Amino acid sequence: MPATNRRSAAEQHELHTTLTDLFEQRISFNQVLGLKVVTLDPARPTLRFDMRPELVGHYLYGRLHGGVISATLDAMGGFALMVAIAEKHANESAEQVLHRFARMGTIDLRVDFLRQGIGQHFLATAEVTRLGGRVGSTQMRLTNDEGTLIATGAAAYMIS
Repeated sequence: MPATNRRSAAEQHELHTTLTDLFEQRISFNQVLGLKVVTLDPARPTLRFDMRPELVGHYLYGRLHGGVISATLDAMGGFALMVAIAEKHANESAEQVLHRFARMGTIDLRVDFLRQGIGQHFLATAEVTRLGGRVGSTQMRLTNDEGTLIATGAAAYMIS
């Protein structure tokens, strides 16, 4: 349920900037993956990363390593929950919202590898299917630059 006293446009901008910095710069493993925030839209948060030689899992075909796919979907699920929590607590400042992420962690992750991870770049999206007081659940998708669905995932996260 959206809050009645939403943060100001300036505070919302600060939150978006802070979330992007947190996700892209302060979570070191996301830097290894090359994850970049495309949108913080609560209806469809999106991450992107470019194919690089360091991410190849099959040297003959140049396709993504399964661990990269799995880690990206896991990060995407957590990111979607961060965006959803920020929206749920739209009356709180950026600083207050960031404190809510302190205990976040993956409880369960399932990945279905549907096609080879071949492409110039990839987009990850997620839908929050449940945002409870202690646990949040998501469904994630990874597509390549041509829009081909590469993998899907479902995950549960401790959020408080």
